[in-house]
Amino acid sequence: MLRRLDLRADPLPRPAVLRGMVPRAELDVDGAIAAVRPIVDGVRERGLEAAMEATERFDKVRPATVRVPASALAEALDGLDPDVRVALETSIDRARTVHEAQRREDVVTQVVPGGTVTERFVPVRRVGLYAPGGLAVYPSSVIMNVVPAQAAGVESLVVVSPPQAEFGGRPHPTVLAAAALLGVDEVWAVGGAQGVALLAYGATDTDGSDLEPVDVVTGPGNVYLTAAKRIVRGTVGIDAEAGTTEIAILADAGADPVHVASDLISQAEHDPNAASVLVTTSDELAAAVEVELERQVSATKHTERIRTALSGPQSGVILVASIHDGIAVVDAYAAEHLEIQTADARADAARVRNAGAIFIGPYAPVSLGDYCAGSNHVLPTGGCARHSGGLSTSTFLRGVHVVEYTEDALREVSDRVVALANAEDLPAHGQAVTARFGGAT
Repeated sequence: MLRRLDLRADPLPRPAVLRGMVPRAELDVDGAIAAVRPIVDGVRERGLEAAMEATERFDKVRPATVRVPASALAEALDGLDPDVRVALETSIDRARTVHEAQRREDVVTQVVPGGTVTERFVPVRRVGLYAPGGLAVYPSSVIMNVVPAQAAGVESLVVVSPPQAEFGGRPHPTVLAAAALLGVDEVWAVGGAQGVALLAYGATDTDGSDLEPVDVVTGPGNVYLTAAKRIVRGTVGIDAEAGTTEIAILADAGADPVHVASDLISQAEHDPNAASVLVTTSDELAAAVEVELERQVSATKHTERIRTALSGPQSGVILVASIHDGIAVVDAYAAEHLEIQTADARADAARVRNAGAIFIGPYAPVSLGDYCAGSNHVLPTGGCARHSGGLSTSTFLRGVHVVEYTEDALREVSDRVVALANAEDLPAHGQAVTARFGGAT
């Protein structure tokens, strides 16, 4: 089922070459932009009507209003399965514990006597948080977006999620219930590129109320959502250009093939284009995992979707000569989710540089992080973990430098400011300093 790449015979290629060799999901954002740009431009130019046209086309429903009534949020929470409610509350509590610990305190640095630079951490004012629809329901993504925004002190937030024809043009009730549990009172029934465009440009709802634009858009979605985020970037901030989910597992001969197979399957369940990659030193483990995949995939609910993902070019087994080489491979891959199932998993994990999130040992599966670890599951994909991190409280904070100097402190450094200004042929910069001490202007 899984393709094989054997890297044991020769020294490993350099990282740039390795990045081109490892299995990778295709994410043609440039191609999607051609399809998405008319939608985004239409919302920018014509507002709600263009958004509703796209919604009817793609979601087969036209909501009476974009903003979901407060009564619908309360109704969804009242009708929530008690077991699901307890699970969501657990997820929220653990996520709050982690994300509230990420709050930043202002840092005041005395550079010289009389001269200070303070870095203030200021939350963005209003954010739009996307919870996907499609092949699954994602109340967990509501939690992963809302909790860090609230921990950062964001003043105003709106959750957007695609309308569902079977639920009267509103988002899935479990998504609405999760929003209600979090104290969110603004939810929009809109998805896809049109949802991103509405967040960026705003509009007037059918009842005359204001759909206020936001400052930052976050949340995962498909390639069309990612293309829309790229188009509006600059008008608003975005968290990342997220692609299809991916898992890499670094494992040695001691790993349990049942665990490894089930974890590869868990991410393949998301999407036929999801990527599941095993990096191992053991032929025996690779063979045992293949046997387990056949057994478990046949017995699971979404067999066809999972089999397609595991059989695709984005998934595979990579055989390496040593754990040292395995770490080099997973660093080159820079997985969204990386599991370490080796004899010295904690030490091996400490040597990894590039991953969205790392899960150590046999009792920290990725699905724990998806729901109840306390970590965030909105993570960089497609190798972006080499330079970007996942969603966190810091995503919603801006560092602002506040400079305060006394007259004596400025006078002491004035000649160096003038020297640098003249070196850059910007004499007025220097004159802006000397003018304060009776110098020529």
